[in-house]
Amino acid sequence: MIHAGIIGATGYTGVELLRILSGHPGVRVDVVTSDSEAGKPVADIFPSLRGVTDLVLTRHDDEAIRDCEVVFFATPNATAMHRAPELLSVGIRIIDLSADFRLKDAATWSHWYGEPHACPELLEQAVYGLPEINRSLIREASLVANPGCYPTSVILGLLPALLHGLIDSTGIIADAKSGVSGAGRKAALATQFSEAGESFSAYAVAGHRHHPEIFQALKSVHEGMEDFTFVPHLVPMVRGIHATLYARVSGDETVQTCYENHYADEPFVDVLPAGSHPDTKSVRGSNTCRIAVHQPENGRRLIVLSVIDNLVKGAAGQAVQNMNIMHGLAETTGLTRIALSP
Repeated sequence: MIHAGIIGATGYTGVELLRILSGHPGVRVDVVTSDSEAGKPVADIFPSLRGVTDLVLTRHDDEAIRDCEVVFFATPNATAMHRAPELLSVGIRIIDLSADFRLKDAATWSHWYGEPHACPELLEQAVYGLPEINRSLIREASLVANPGCYPTSVILGLLPALLHGLIDSTGIIADAKSGVSGAGRKAALATQFSEAGESFSAYAVAGHRHHPEIFQALKSVHEGMEDFTFVPHLVPMVRGIHATLYARVSGDETVQTCYENHYADEPFVDVLPAGSHPDTKSVRGSNTCRIAVHQPENGRRLIVLSVIDNLVKGAAGQAVQNMNIMHGLAETTGLTRIALSP
């Protein structure tokens, strides 16, 4: 039995971790923390967990966290980096769901996150936790940087085409839409119902902090990667990401066959039949990424449609997938829930 702790258990990704781990046969969550809600039973804050857990929230500095084998950080950016060195030094394995260890370059991280990195020496050690790229490295890792939600959908959508030389590595466009839960549980004007409802808008067009993360990952699989455009949008739904990806075809291999073969053994990537149009509802609550590829009029333009649940494959589910790999469990353990419908 793996003894786990969740630091920052009252955000959307924290409670999603609790939901998934509560049904995991190989894990016991011993510690859950929240500085703002310390002393309160988890089930009082999240009634969906009544009868599932009797855990009581403690503060982030709870010494009991040091007795865990694995610790999930479901905290805001620039939090995990202050605690990670101490926990790693006593042999605790860390899965960080924030952005603190996703970028390899400290200066780039500081540019996008607005402060110096607290432990830049750990950036090279951290393994980017996208199993479909780094499974073997994740298995041996002490520190895993769980990918962002937008990057997960975009990278998985483009990965086979880049690896197999099917597309030009310049001029790629990622047009991605996310539900409001991607902004977190904090109160913010832009995600209030009266602001986000009945509306649809792009944001951060001049530059989004997920751009360097996506670019870094894609360049790691295709050195010639350059001139990449990423535009995020907010849509009035709670969960889900839909990424529409555009690239110019350069190879002669059948794209559909390439994607099917590449992901044939991946338990959480589903390549749909030719001509399909995946929707976010089909992955809601599941750890699955669904992908469809199109070449309109058999032309030289490839369009890839990639959908995920931003809180599951885009966050907590992928974190549990990484934990399974790190501890030698079957990768699908605790993650076989079917998507909700309707």
